[in-house]
Amino acid sequence: MRLVVLVSGSGTLLASLIDATSNPEHPVDIVAVGADRSAIEGLARAERAGISTFTVAPADFADRNAWGAELREVVASFEPDWILSAGFMRILPAEFLSAFPNRVLNTHPALLPAFPGAHGVRDALVYGAKVTGTTVHLVDEGVDTGPLVAQRAVEVEDGDTEESLHERIKVAERSLVVDVMTGIAVQGCTINGRRVTIP
Repeated sequence: MRLVVLVSGSGTLLASLIDATSNPEHPVDIVAVGADRSAIEGLARAERAGISTFTVAPADFADRNAWGAELREVVASFEPDWILSAGFMRILPAEFLSAFPNRVLNTHPALLPAFPGAHGVRDALVYGAKVTGTTVHLVDEGVDTGPLVAQRAVEVEDGDTEESLHERIKVAERSLVVDVMTGIAVQGCTINGRRVTIP
């Protein structure tokens, strides 16, 4: 399965995927890693692993539509079966998603539909949630509103800060992403409305 990964920062989720797929017999092949800005550790991780990289920075384009069109063309050139947004801090435009229908995944540090948006960990703490976690979902035109693919729970402990809770969520997130991508590569997935199943 050919996978393009999109990142915006240090690429710790990407690192887990690189480690898992480093065996040539693994069913997932990371064919490229792209970013919305240059000189970030996520791109450096990919380069050290011998993976092709690219940058499509919004600041280089007249508007969001032009940026989205270029991102679509660059990603399409790698002929991916799936695209994973792994800490990619941009909302993907509709014209990008329409080019890869039901083939774009995102990770989120909460148990959606609870606590969507950029501050899922903080929001769970403020609300007083006892359990939160991580979600892998299909990307649609909303913010964290796409059909859910898989989730993993993380208990909130007394005395947790946003940082301590987020670190435990990241551990669960890394293993969940690897499990989901491997499962899709081996068994495929079925999408029926909002119900997504990996057999």
